[in-house]
Amino acid sequence: MPDIHPTAVVDRNAKLADDVRVGAYSVIGPRAVIGKGTVIGVHCVIENDTTIGAYNRVFHHVCLGQLPQDLKFRGESARLVIGDHNDIRENVTMHIGTENGGGLTSVGDHNFIMCGAHVAHDCHVRSHTILSNNVLLAGHVIVEDYAVLSGGAALSHYVRVGRYAFIGGLAGVVHDCPPFLRCDGHPARVRGINTTHLTRHKFDAETLDRLKSAYMLMYGRKANSLAVALEEAEAKYGDDPRVMELLNAVREMSEAPNGRHLETQRPDDKRKTTPR
Repeated sequence: MPDIHPTAVVDRNAKLADDVRVGAYSVIGPRAVIGKGTVIGVHCVIENDTTIGAYNRVFHHVCLGQLPQDLKFRGESARLVIGDHNDIRENVTMHIGTENGGGLTSVGDHNFIMCGAHVAHDCHVRSHTILSNNVLLAGHVIVEDYAVLSGGAALSHYVRVGRYAFIGGLAGVVHDCPPFLRCDGHPARVRGINTTHLTRHKFDAETLDRLKSAYMLMYGRKANSLAVALEEAEAKYGDDPRVMELLNAVREMSEAPNGRHLETQRPDDKRKTTPR
């Protein structure tokens, strides 16, 4: 049987694995599903259609599955799905999705989500990421595998952060951050290759050199127009899948009206946005 503190309120319809632990004064709603080995801290609230996988650590005062902060939301069916082996630290908030974003907010596996971070409706945080203290994700943001977001970074809606990318502290991110790069500033700009992070993850020297060369063609002081630079980089390094991943992301970002590729896939939404 789950180990539930006497002061916690767990709806009888909630589905908890036998070894789940629930701390004092936490509240778990009827549609919650919590996998084996997961620990829920003190004063946590888990509501609506929220699924939490195995071996997660949910620390004190975390709120999961709240309604989205979106005036277009009309109570439609939507979910929050969290994978396995995540650390979700104090005061983190995550909201369910909306119809306009596919009805799903998701977090993958092995993520470290620090104090006060917010994951808004329809966001997708993949796996092995770090969201530092007070990172704020607006709706419809995607954070790809192994990305690192430093403290206080705030991401606009529909921003995409590529694999192994790095966002600097207090950055205001209004454009996509391509994979393998560093973005910093307010508003954030591309600042270079994320060399330290890539080295820690065993990227070989040849791959690093190719990424650096492609970066210099696109962003260096002597760079040609971006279209020309993309063609040149592809001609030289197109056989390297990681370089192509970078080039494709930069191309998609440059072609999007606001520098946010996901926004080009945004469905038409003619519903009124007046408060209920």
